Amino acid sequence: MQLQQLAYFVAVAETRHFTHAAERMRVAQPSLSKQIRTLETELGAPLFSRARGNVTLTPAGEALLPLARRMLADAETARREVAELAGLRRGRVRLGATPSLCAGLLADALARFHRDYPGVELLVEESGSRDLVRDLARGQLDLALIILPLQSSDPSLVTEEILRENLVVASPPGRHKPYMRIEDLRGRPLVMFRRGYDLREATLAACRQAGFEPRFAVEGGEMDAVLRFVEAGLGIAVVPSMVLDGRPGLAGTPLAPPGLRRTVALAHRKDVEPTRAAQAFRATLLFYLAEAAHHGSLPQGIELICAD
Repeated sequence: MQLQQLAYFVAVAETRHFTHAAERMRVAQPSLSKQIRTLETELGAPLFSRARGNVTLTPAGEALLPLARRMLADAETARREVAELAGLRRGRVRLGATPSLCAGLLADALARFHRDYPGVELLVEESGSRDLVRDLARGQLDLALIILPLQSSDPSLVTEEILRENLVVASPPGRHKPYMRIEDLRGRPLVMFRRGYDLREATLAACRQAGFEPRFAVEGGEMDAVLRFVEAGLGIAVVPSMVLDGRPGLAGTPLAPPGLRRTVALAHRKDVEPTRAAQAFRATLLFYLAEAAHHGSLPQGIELICAD
């Protein structure tokens, strides 16, 4: 089994078309088809059903696809790790982070890393914590800033707690109580994040623990969309306090003790040692956070847990 064969297989699986896959891989279509047939022979099972011109994955193909993607991602990581041995003049960091962190703390840390390692390529994936955990497990990210606890135990990940942040109720400015209780959300129209966001699950769990199902005014948004919908008066939303910095059209009301807090962790796969570039980014991020905490410049509602 060759990596090139796996790459051809993934291309066909994603395009569902042999000619389009060959164009993507910049190879002649007969040559690509031959390599796929060789792979099928080696595995002892057909990977695609080609009935009536429609290309679909067989059960064997469905089983191979996530494994092939992971093997290709690991091979690319290995290639770049070898290239990084020349003092981090080259390399790549594939970093995942939740939208609240991308909009808040991450930009300055990335700027500092880019200044220190200008030859290292930075790729940032912005998504919900559940999606980032999935992408880490698939080998599509080197590091990710995720939210703990994980929705399901995943022994394949190593997590390092670094921050705690308070959640507040975002609403348009006006006269507000000094705090709100979860029970105060009963019957209020909520602007809700799409599935895959830990904020969605945290809000739903808190409301259900208080004995009611929340009412949605609108749901399915990313962070920027949710905040804009709240500004427009569609409803209120439970968000991290730091995302309200620089948004005069929104106010944040703290939740009554014990409130809602979440823990931010830096995660990577247990079975793959982070590349030198990824390790350098981790060190840069923790140094930046420790420095910000020392100078009192962390956003309101953020508490540093770990820095070395």
